Amino acid sequence: MNRFLPAALAAALLAAPLASHAADTTPREPYGIALEGFAYPYPVHLLPVVNDGEQLAMAYMDVAPQQPNGRTVVMLHGRNFPSSYWAPVIRMLSEAGFRVVVPDQIGFGKSSKPAGELHFDTLARNTIALLDHLKIDKAEIVAHSLGGMLGVRIARAYPDRVAHLVLTAPIGLEDYRLYVPPTPTEKIIESEDKLTAEGYRKQLQTNYAIKLPPDQITPFIDARFNIKGSPDYPRWLRAFVSSGQMIYREPVAHEVALVSEPTLFIMGADDHNAPGRPNAPEALRAKMGQNAELAKALAAKMPNARAEVIPDTGHLVFLEAPEKYRELVLGFLGR
Repeated sequence: MNRFLPAALAAALLAAPLASHAADTTPREPYGIALEGFAYPYPVHLLPVVNDGEQLAMAYMDVAPQQPNGRTVVMLHGRNFPSSYWAPVIRMLSEAGFRVVVPDQIGFGKSSKPAGELHFDTLARNTIALLDHLKIDKAEIVAHSLGGMLGVRIARAYPDRVAHLVLTAPIGLEDYRLYVPPTPTEKIIESEDKLTAEGYRKQLQTNYAIKLPPDQITPFIDARFNIKGSPDYPRWLRAFVSSGQMIYREPVAHEVALVSEPTLFIMGADDHNAPGRPNAPEALRAKMGQNAELAKALAAKMPNARAEVIPDTGHLVFLEAPEKYRELVLGFLGR
């Protein structure tokens, strides 16, 4: 398995061509809205689930270690990234003896795009259903960005299923409704549909303070814009916008301090990501996204938590500072 990873990672994460302005006019080979045509680093399996009466399929990778330590890590991805971006961390955890389960949540990546709205409670139930299917009683949760919000909800709703919680550059540490007025879904769909590939690249670089070379960002651009050629693209777009509305309408900021499981925040010092900031009144924008300080303040209120801030890193902290991330995660899970 590990011999396969470097080639797969190069294909899926690092080897895409450098995007340019011409990328917006050059025809793209279309992916399906379940990312058919986009390579993942390990085999993908599907779990049937029913959400709000709709028959769906939840995609996941299940990576077995060569020398098992008897423990399992479940990884929760962010909103703008396929779960394949976890590839270096999957390898790191697998080499340390962990079984690693990496789902695409419903509405994301290679999983089904539902007709209905997305909700954190539903995603949490789906994740627990996956653990039940794999006969995993308790797991370590390693989450990033939006996945951090989901990780908090899982820890609150199913505390007996969570051993440790690693929140990597989580969003949702503040209630965005206090800054950003509500925006109708149809208006967001219209705006997102007009976004170009180069505009999206700039959006990622600005919002996430990404320190990676441009070619390492290109797969994220492809994962979003190659699906525009799919006849099912409108369904994908509505699900994507629903995920943004879920972040806004279902805050977890008021629950974070109630998490009792051992929790580690790993924050990028330069990560000031705050969903919806452009729609906030100008006087409030500067107050949003003080994520490292928010994490430290929340950790101080929790019974068993700490926050680590990595200098000179942005939102993709595990890709930007892999050695430090490895040290923190393995040290924490080794407790």
